[in-house]
Amino acid sequence: MDEEAGPRRRQVLEKPRFDGWDVGQLQEYIAELQAEIARAEIAISARNDHRAAAEAFFKKG
Repeated sequence: MDEEAGPRRRQVLEKPRFDGWDVGQLQEYIAELQAEIARAEIAISARNDHRAAAEAFFKKG
């Protein structure tokens, strides 16, 4: 079976060292992380909506 056909493994986030970062750089880093969290939350919501729709469809029968 082709390994690329399945879901990709999550990459481990590299934990940067904050030595030498100024406040602006730290705020930018936080904004990037928040954007990625929001993207993951949207994906979760879409999957939950899909599941709820499927459950509602099959309960009507």
